[in-house]
Amino acid sequence: MALVFSDELWDRWRLPALGLAAVAIIVVPWLTLRRLSDENLDAMRWVTHTQDVGVAVYQLQADVRDVESAALTLSKGIDAPGLRERLGQARHIPARLARLTELTRDNPEQLVRIGRIQSLLDRRMELAAELARSSPDGDQRQLVQDLTTRYPIRGLIEELQDREEELLAQRSAVFAQQQRQGELVSWAALVVQLLLLGLVLWLLHRQILHRATAERATRRASARAASVLHTVREPIVLLDRELKVQLHNPAFSELYGLHDDATTDGRALETLGEGAWSDPAVQQRLMDVLLRGRELWDFEHEQRTDDDQVRTMLINARRMPLPDRDDEVVLMTVTDVTVQRAVQQRVEELNRQLEGKVEQVSEVNRELEAFSYSVSHDLRAPLRHVAGFSDKLARHLGEDADEKSRHYLDVIAGSARRMATLIDDLLVYSRLGRAAMRLQAVDMQSLVADTRALLDANLKSEAEHGGAARRIEWKIAPLPILVCDDNMMRQLWLNLLGNAVKYSANAHPARIAVEYERQPDGSHLFSVRDNGAGFDMAYADKLFGVFQRLHKASEYSGTGIGLASVRRVLARHGGRIWAEAAVDQGATFHFLLPSSLDALNNKGPVA
Repeated sequence: MALVFSDELWDRWRLPALGLAAVAIIVVPWLTLRRLSDENLDAMRWVTHTQDVGVAVYQLQADVRDVESAALTLSKGIDAPGLRERLGQARHIPARLARLTELTRDNPEQLVRIGRIQSLLDRRMELAAELARSSPDGDQRQLVQDLTTRYPIRGLIEELQDREEELLAQRSAVFAQQQRQGELVSWAALVVQLLLLGLVLWLLHRQILHRATAERATRRASARAASVLHTVREPIVLLDRELKVQLHNPAFSELYGLHDDATTDGRALETLGEGAWSDPAVQQRLMDVLLRGRELWDFEHEQRTDDDQVRTMLINARRMPLPDRDDEVVLMTVTDVTVQRAVQQRVEELNRQLEGKVEQVSEVNRELEAFSYSVSHDLRAPLRHVAGFSDKLARHLGEDADEKSRHYLDVIAGSARRMATLIDDLLVYSRLGRAAMRLQAVDMQSLVADTRALLDANLKSEAEHGGAARRIEWKIAPLPILVCDDNMMRQLWLNLLGNAVKYSANAHPARIAVEYERQPDGSHLFSVRDNGAGFDMAYADKLFGVFQRLHKASEYSGTGIGLASVRRVLARHGGRIWAEAAVDQGATFHFLLPSSLDALNNKGPVA
């Protein structure tokens, strides 16, 4: 998982990172140079050591030459103090050899050579001493020959010197290489130090910019917060643990008449507003908020404010920490709801009055329903008598009745039938408003199909009894299943489709369409469209009233109650109906049922 370099992470690791950078800049180059310096000193000591060996060999050779030359000179009879002194150099030769042995003790090969040289030198010094003591007249040839040829040391000395020169060359090369490495490391350390120093400076610059940006953001946030605090019209105040004011906005000052904001901060809350906050219950609730962390929501409190008015205040308070202190304070807001409470009380009073009026209207409606039902029911008996006796009178007169008498009897019989139909429709209309609803899942497709079959059967019967034959083209869209009252919804479709059939009698052929569309809010929109007589939209508001008709009874039969019944059915189901039409261009009736009637949303049993 990738590490995200955030400001919080940088703040956490800033000091350790700077410490590590300081160590990298100072300590690491110092340790590296210290190690290289020690190596250079070692290399230089080895070079010096090799040079010391060469010096010791050279001194040994000088002493040997001095001793031998002095011995040869003395053997010739030449005696001088200087020669004796030079001959005495032989006593220094063991020390020279010991010095060489000490210098080459780490080189076994050189020690072997020194050992051989020592044994040869011991013999040569004996011969030199013997040669120095010999007389010039004696036989010195053998001594000189033994001194020069029998115990040769030049080869060993040269081997010793050659080996030391090789070591000197090697050690000088190592010393030079280490010097170069030291210089390279010094330059590299300088570059790394500069880079690390630049990195540290960049980080410091970034930190300074970050801090400056944070300070500017803090100042802007503080300015915005102060601006909001001073602009908002709701009184706001901050209280400490002693319920003393720490901060408040101008709305609080204006409400409680605090003219000097500088002297307000630090004052006890109970001393403000002429005792408006001296109620112990309010102070106890605020202390509960501060000490127990409880929140005070919509606490109503009556106060007398600076304008000497008793106002209803809605107090909300909660505990909150301060970013610049470890202590916590109470943030309290005060809302003047005096007007709202007065309005609410007035609304409640009006609602009570309205409920009384509604109950009165409901009672009147119930009485009217009962009256209309009773009248409709009681009118049946005299109407049956009128119709029955007019029929008996026609049979009694028989062929003796003249034309005018038969006309009177036909008018009486037709009016009686019309009155019976009107009473039946009134009874249906009354039952639709009084009967309890029996909700169940109803297939609208089946209802429309049954209603269509019934209407087609009536048209066929009329044609068989001498009426005009009619052809109707039906177009019925797929319809849903809804939870509703089956009988009421059946009455609705019978009235709407019956009207479409009736008012399209002059259309050849008649076209009736039933359409359905689910609305975005889930409601159900149905439409019944025909190509019949239509109507003038100026009179559309009269369509759904009781006994309201837009056509003459001689043109189209009916009582004017069917559409009123449809509206009552829809009102009982929470729906509504409206119409669109034009004269002689047909009409379309739309009705809308709520989504709550959707059978998919009603999983439980229905009554």
